[in-house]
Amino acid sequence: MPGSRAVSLAGDRRRLNDASAGARPERDAERGWRRREQPRDQRAAGDGDREQQRGDQALLPAHVPPLSRRQLLQGTIGRRGDWLEFQGVKLSSFKFKLVAYFVLLSLVPLAATYWGFSTVAGAGESRQVTLRQEAGLHAALALYGERADRAEARAEQLARSRPLQRALERRNGRALRRIVADRPTLSVVGTGGLHAGTVPRLAARFPVDVVSGAHRLGEVVATIPLDAGLVGRLRRGAGFDSGDVLVLLEGSRILASMPPLRGRVAIPAGQSATVSVGGTRYRAFAAPALPRVPAARLAVLTRKAVIDAATTRTRDRLLAGLLVCLALVGVVAYLQGRAIVRNLRRFATAARGIAHGHLQERVPVRGRDEFAELGAALNDMAAQLEARLAELEAERGRVRDALARFGEALAATHDAKQLLGVVAATAVEATSARGSRIVLPDGTVVSSGDAECEGERLILPLTASGERFGTLELVGDSFSKEQRMNAASLAAHAVVALENARLHGMVERQALVDGLTGLANRRAASHALHAEAARAKRLETPLSVVLADLDGFKEVNDEHGHAVGDAVLRVFAEVLRDTLRESDLAGRWGGEEFLLLLPGADKEGAAQLAERVRVGLATRRIPSVPELRVTASFGVAEYAGETNTEQLVAAADDALYRAKRGGKDRVERAVRAAF
Repeated sequence: MPGSRAVSLAGDRRRLNDASAGARPERDAERGWRRREQPRDQRAAGDGDREQQRGDQALLPAHVPPLSRRQLLQGTIGRRGDWLEFQGVKLSSFKFKLVAYFVLLSLVPLAATYWGFSTVAGAGESRQVTLRQEAGLHAALALYGERADRAEARAEQLARSRPLQRALERRNGRALRRIVADRPTLSVVGTGGLHAGTVPRLAARFPVDVVSGAHRLGEVVATIPLDAGLVGRLRRGAGFDSGDVLVLLEGSRILASMPPLRGRVAIPAGQSATVSVGGTRYRAFAAPALPRVPAARLAVLTRKAVIDAATTRTRDRLLAGLLVCLALVGVVAYLQGRAIVRNLRRFATAARGIAHGHLQERVPVRGRDEFAELGAALNDMAAQLEARLAELEAERGRVRDALARFGEALAATHDAKQLLGVVAATAVEATSARGSRIVLPDGTVVSSGDAECEGERLILPLTASGERFGTLELVGDSFSKEQRMNAASLAAHAVVALENARLHGMVERQALVDGLTGLANRRAASHALHAEAARAKRLETPLSVVLADLDGFKEVNDEHGHAVGDAVLRVFAEVLRDTLRESDLAGRWGGEEFLLLLPGADKEGAAQLAERVRVGLATRRIPSVPELRVTASFGVAEYAGETNTEQLVAAADDALYRAKRGGKDRVERAVRAAF
């Protein structure tokens, strides 16, 4: 999960800062030592010893006791003028031999190299991202063009169909609606205001004329809705990187995007620029306007932080290579100065290598004098620092892997129970706790490890947007600041995943249930109709369908208002729930029209049930308008193995219209010829 990856990187950065904090006093001591070498700042010989001892004490881990002045250096190393002095004996010019080679031959050219290459790397990374964005947009536009061609081809095929031409010639609106009913992206426009099908508010339109002989009868309009669904399909098909955001712009306003994003992107077509959207900086590239929709265009956004991170990685690799070169130059300087001050130069080079992070550097220990004692102390310090950094790196990798697995698990499921188990197990691993448990609001407990043992307890609430999911309890010997931060980050990710699971359940239910009546919506009813028809055909069992339509519903709305109309729909839904069997299904087919799916019932049985529903509705009263009497008409059709579901619904609809024409408030059965 992206969020967990960001938290892991932030934690790594904090740990690296903490690990390097001990090296800052040593670097400060080195800079102070160099300043004190200037001729105008003559110091006593003992000042160098005190600064070196303070740097060594700051560099060593807290559990390693610092060396005393007597242990570190029995003699006196100081400086008088430009000459290095050891116990009163002048050795040679330490400044002119070492500093001249090291600074003049290494620092200046390497710094210039680093500056030049880092500048080129930053510009190159931006150019690479722009080229990748441009290639992705070309692919997305090509996919859009293919979709447009297919849509126009479908429109042309429909325009050439004889049934459509006959319907337009006869101005048969009902036939037109049936023709485009299973073609949601097509609509038909005839002369004199005749229209069938719907056109989205913002869509690419591809009209095709319908011509019969020398007469133009109308046109078929193919549309491609410009929405988040289209953007998502183009993004997947064009192969954008996971971090890229493909947006659909109307002017500079974002109409739709994937992943979701809101705001404005003011950038000319065919150009790349850095923009800020929702408080986040992006590198954006915009394409020209879409064909047939001059107000809309595509653009791709890449987080500036991603580009900066790639540039930083390139600079870090360059810096690592330069540091290796710096170490080689240091070795050359060491060899050059060995003839002058062999023993002292060896220690200085080794100490400088450790200061620059080369913890594998060791001082050859020769003899049994004070230099050997100092060399052994430096080697021990470097070994302990190297071991400590290795431990920190291993711990960082373990926590990063645990959080990555946790994020993947959270993104892979919407099952709240499974999520709670993953959260409890990952919390133990990420914080090195003995055990954990999650206590839900209903008292249910999900645990991992030994959650009942004695020790320090860390309790974190799991709440989001006023919704309480319970509490996460961790128990262990103790929890460091970093472990507490890991636990808080994990809890935040867990809350987001649990909230997503809850919202997913709500959306899943809303997609299948009509919000006003509580019955199945058309999508759910249509799916059930196809499934029951297939089962009836396979098992050779009866299946009937009833279409019900409230009589005079428009007059109810006009006379009493839509609130009363909604109450009428809810009352009719209650009658259906009270009358139908457990195996039956009632769904709102559209407006005041309802579909009853009756597995195992033949036409006569379905007609009897419809009659009971009709009588039950006639006896009901609307609470807000007691004097209002509501009736309904019913059309009954039985499924035959040689028919399809569309024909079955059409037969029931024909019977329903005969009931309407016959005086309403009645039940009519479909005749065989209707199939």
